[in-house]
Amino acid sequence: MKLHELHPAEGSRKVRKRKGRGIGTGNGKTAGKGHKGQNARSGGGVRPGFEGGQNPLFRRLPKRGFTNINRKDYAVVNLSTLNQFDDGAEVTPETLVANGVVKNQKSGIKILGEGQIEKKLTVKAHKFSASAQEAIKAAGGQTEVI
Repeated sequence: MKLHELHPAEGSRKVRKRKGRGIGTGNGKTAGKGHKGQNARSGGGVRPGFEGGQNPLFRRLPKRGFTNINRKDYAVVNLSTLNQFDDGAEVTPETLVANGVVKNQKSGIKILGEGQIEKKLTVKAHKFSASAQEAIKAAGGQTEVI
């Protein structure tokens, strides 16, 4: 294959319809919109979800619950992932982000008690689960809520 032999695949490039360019095109005069009516007018048509006056789906379905605008979303870190740090190290949200453990801090970082911790660490985070706090203290480490 040479550079001058390259061309798009069959059917991958569609030529747009040039509407209102004479009767010979098949899309002249009314430009495919027919005669009069709501859809023939400029700005015509109905809004999304409109069902011709029938009670629309979003009004027929029951509404439940609410969204709490003050909700805090924590980035979770399991105990087993803290084993990658050196013994006696201080683990802070900044070190977690720097080491790629957490990509986005969100509202804060919560340490969960999943897995085992074998190293003595000083862990600083926004929240701890009770089991995580016990496990860190049992391994000889310390926890500090920021």
